[in-house]
Amino acid sequence: QVQLVESGGGLVQAGGSLRLSCVVSGSIIRISPVSWYRQAPGQQREWVAYITNSDSTNYADSVKGRFTISRDGAQNTVYLQMNSLKPEDTAVYYCKVERGGYWGQGTQVTVSS
Repeated sequence: QVQLVESGGGLVQAGGSLRLSCVVSGSIIRISPVSWYRQAPGQQREWVAYITNSDSTNYADSVKGRFTISRDGAQNTVYLQMNSLKPEDTAVYYCKVERGGYWGQGTQVTVSS
């Protein structure tokens, strides 16, 4: 069973930064893309970014230029560096191992105006 544990969320003022981490059990991220998603209150979960096992990345238009996804295969960890945060980035952020569809429990990010 693959387990994912997100951390790094918190409360930050608009314009600030946070770095989220997603630690994945085992070594599946060496063969599977990993994505970050987010879900704001009353909204559907939306895709934010993904990274492949060859470090190709892609981003939703709403975060392009502000967020950076990266991974450390040796540490089985995927990161989401979030800069220039806006109140509309407030959500619970989840990571997902695409191969097999494994989700973490989420970490709350709140951006105050």
